[in-house]
Amino acid sequence: MLLDRRYFLILIGATTSAATLSNLATARADDGQLSTRNDPSFKLPPLPYAYDALEPYIDKRTMEFHHDKHHATYVKNLNDAISKHPNLKGKTVEQLLQSLTSIPDDIRKTVRNNGGGHLNHTMFWEIMSPNPDNKPRQPQGEIAKAIDKSFGSFEKFQEQFNDAGTKQFGSGWVWLVKAKNGALKVTTTANQDSPILQDLFPIMGNDVWEHAYYLKYQNRRADYLKSWWNVVNWEEVNRRYRGRF
Repeated sequence: MLLDRRYFLILIGATTSAATLSNLATARADDGQLSTRNDPSFKLPPLPYAYDALEPYIDKRTMEFHHDKHHATYVKNLNDAISKHPNLKGKTVEQLLQSLTSIPDDIRKTVRNNGGGHLNHTMFWEIMSPNPDNKPRQPQGEIAKAIDKSFGSFEKFQEQFNDAGTKQFGSGWVWLVKAKNGALKVTTTANQDSPILQDLFPIMGNDVWEHAYYLKYQNRRADYLKSWWNVVNWEEVNRRYRGRF
């Protein structure tokens, strides 16, 4: 009887714990907002791999600073801004940016810069993955066919993407985006602007702010861009290509 009662209590405790964890579990949206039922604030998403997992292409120290300092700051600043206007709580980053003209004047610039930074970086971590074999990666599946159709070949697309990223003046991003008509194109944005501000969906993008590469590549942005292809997660890029418009 004592054993049965003890088992019953353990079972009840486990069930209660599981329910609690379920209620608090976070759900990742495409825009990078992590939310819980009781906490609508934006959260810094964890890296989907270890800090040193992208070496030798992206070094551990850069990933630590980039994720834990830069991205974390965008999340904090965005939450601080939204806290001034409680009616905006619960909106996704995409919703905020797509209705930027309706955002109150006192936080509009902050939301644009830090909301864009949060959105861009959440995508950035996900479209990269470790390459333990150290072999060049090629796109597969639907995105490979779409790239060939739009640019002639993967090599031509890669050359155009790298060239645009190298020539982006100052800080910013280089993107492969999809328009509502399904057309693909390479574009760039300054600072942390997201392509969704231009009604374009970002399929993949590379961060060309100096903080993304300077510790390892110094001023050799072109070398960083060429090396970055070794860690592109084409499975995730394919998912994003299928997911919108």
